[in-house]
Parts: sequence; C-alpha cells; structure tokens
Amino acid sequence: MKNLTVSRRYAKALILIGQEDGRAEQYNAELESVVGLFDSQKDFEKALTNPLYNKNDRKRVLQAVLAATDLSVIMKSFLNLLFDKGRIGFLREIASYYKDLADELKGVVKASIVSATELSSDAVSKIKEALSKKVGKNIVLKVEQDPSLIGGVVTKIGDLVLDGSVKTQLMNLRETLKKGENV
Repeated sequence: MKNLTVSRRYAKALILIGQEDGRAEQYNAELESVVGLFDSQKDFEKALTNPLYNKNDRKRVLQAVLAATDLSVIMKSFLNLLFDKGRIGFLREIASYYKDLADELKGVVKASIVSATELSSDAVSKIKEALSKKVGKNIVLKVEQDPSLIGGVVTKIGDLVLDGSVKTQLMNLRETLKKGENV
C-alpha cells in the first residue's frame, strides 16, 4: 500500500511539471523508455536497487547511463531524485500511474469488457461509442472473454463496474430465494 501511495505522489508531481511546461506526453514517453531499459537490462535495474552495492557506485552507474541518453533535463533530474530518495525501485509503478494521469489529461479513459462469447467488431464499436457518450471522454477499450459468465457482459470503467452477466443475475436470484426461505 505504501508503494502505491509513494508512486502516486511522484507521478502526480511529475504530471504537474508536465502540465506547466507542456511536456506531459514527452515525459510519458521518456518514462516508458526507461522502464523499457529496465525490462531489457535486468542487471541495470538490479545494480541501481541492490543495497548490497555501494550507494555512490550505484549513483555513478545511473549518471553514466543518463549521460548516454537523450532524456530531458527534467527527466534526468527526476530519476536522480528517485535514486537519492531510495525510490528508483518504484519506477514501474510511477510510470504506470503517470500514464493513467497523462491519458486523463488527454481525455482518454481506460475501460474493459468481459463477455461470455466473442463479440463482433460492430458490437464492440457500439459499446465503445455508448461508453464514450456516457463518460464524455474517449475510451480505450480492452475486450476479454470469460465463458464462466454464461452470458451478458461485465464492463469496467475506472472504479465503476457494470455487471450485466447472467452469472451475477443467477447469483442474485439465488440470494433472493434464500432470503425468502428464511423469512
């Protein structure tokens, strides 16, 4: 829980800087590239986060890598700050939350649909259009299948869940019948 709070705090601080200087998208791309570097070079991430290595040596490694990149001055300062505060290990979570904030700035909302069967592209586009009208923002839609739903769909937009699955309706009916038996 603490990691999430810390990650959000740093992401929010960076997005505020990005809003101020108009480079929020650039910082998003730079964060993604650094996370990509961590993904492709696991030893680099370990070298920065492993407390068994001397902190000054780890800092020199970070600065050498940053010097070889074309990252913005703000991003280099941000990464140095994360390192100095012992938060460089939270970079993936920070980048993920920052991406959500940057999408929100652009008026883009992530949503997902889980259906029992495969939905046609026409049905998906109609659902996407309806959701977009409902929230007043552009929707990035992730479509999944789950045969255990029996029928219907479950839609998630942020924290809002719209459950129209047959499985849930049957479970609700069962609970209602149980309550009726006990009365």
